[in-house]
Amino acid sequence: MFVFVLNCGSSSFKYQLLDMCDERRVAAGLVERIGMRDSVLIYEPAKGGKVRETADIADHEAAIKKVLNKLIDPRTGVIEALSDIAAIGHRVVHGAEKFTGSVLITEAVIEALKENIPLAPLHNPPNITGIEAMRRALPGVPNVGVFDTSFHATMPPESYVYALPYEWYEKHHVRRYGFHGTSHRFVSERAARILGIASDEFNCITCHMGNGSSFTAVRNGKSFDTSMGMTPLEGVVMGTRCGDVDAGISSYLSANVDMSFADIDDALNKKSGLLGISGVSSDMRDLHKAAAEGNARARLAIDVLRHRVLKYVGAYAIELGRVDAIVFTGGIGENDVVFRASVVERLTMLGIRLDAKANEARGGEVVISTADSPIKVLVVPTNEELVIARDTRDILARR
Repeated sequence: MFVFVLNCGSSSFKYQLLDMCDERRVAAGLVERIGMRDSVLIYEPAKGGKVRETADIADHEAAIKKVLNKLIDPRTGVIEALSDIAAIGHRVVHGAEKFTGSVLITEAVIEALKENIPLAPLHNPPNITGIEAMRRALPGVPNVGVFDTSFHATMPPESYVYALPYEWYEKHHVRRYGFHGTSHRFVSERAARILGIASDEFNCITCHMGNGSSFTAVRNGKSFDTSMGMTPLEGVVMGTRCGDVDAGISSYLSANVDMSFADIDDALNKKSGLLGISGVSSDMRDLHKAAAEGNARARLAIDVLRHRVLKYVGAYAIELGRVDAIVFTGGIGENDVVFRASVVERLTMLGIRLDAKANEARGGEVVISTADSPIKVLVVPTNEELVIARDTRDILARR
């Protein structure tokens, strides 16, 4: 059974084709600069022979057709015919309170997704575009939506209600939703399996750290609290997003610095975080290099990030009461050995000790705490596409 997984953005998308008989990835790639000159298509079959092509691709539908043709190409293809694709799984960013789990996509679901656009104006529209394009490209093939927010639907009210007029929640849906749910779900389940603890008895803190970062307190295998809020702007410091800040900053800037709300919103999302503090880059590799060369602002950006990470880990440890593990994932979490060590070395009050040699690993599953640490610290590479493919397979099985 082949499942095609699509993660669609406004001018790009990533994709994978998985054989769910053994959960093996058979092809993957991405298309960038859709609707622009010199669009780029990358197609990488598991058997080898990576393809990179540049051409003008008018829209998502044209891009999807090109990818599908690659899958059945006599030279580089991995399936005999498009009819081999049993279903398509879509990453959808925002399900609000309407979707607390993955769903088979129908016309009613698409209408509900459109109603949620105000909650995710940058993400839900391209997600819908991808769904509609796949429905036209492969008519009759089931499509399934897997939501970033759904893993966090188990949060109790004390975690998701903001201290704002309650009617804002009742009338306008203002609340914490959380994101990166498929990643937090995958790594928490995988960490429980690695440690031999039943998932429904497992307490952990999952640290998804990349250009966008979020932390989740997982209690008995379910999301109890998470750092991102109504939007992906809240939480720890990120590449270009500010994370937690005083909401009064916006009114101050609007009144005193001649900045419009749109200017402020753009700065908070695209010009803040590591980039805003350092003035150098949003990429930790660049910041480490600049800090080593004596750049004080690059060093400050790294220090601020560590400070915020420790605040969340400490707070979530107290919220959970018992912590079995802390799990790092994402580009920074999986690969930044130096930053990871600098965080774990500050967790000695929790009884945690770093295994420096184990921490040298990059990009693989590894326990980086010592054997006598009461709370284990793990690195688990995330696999959101596999979560989407599994949910798609399971929903088809229930039809």
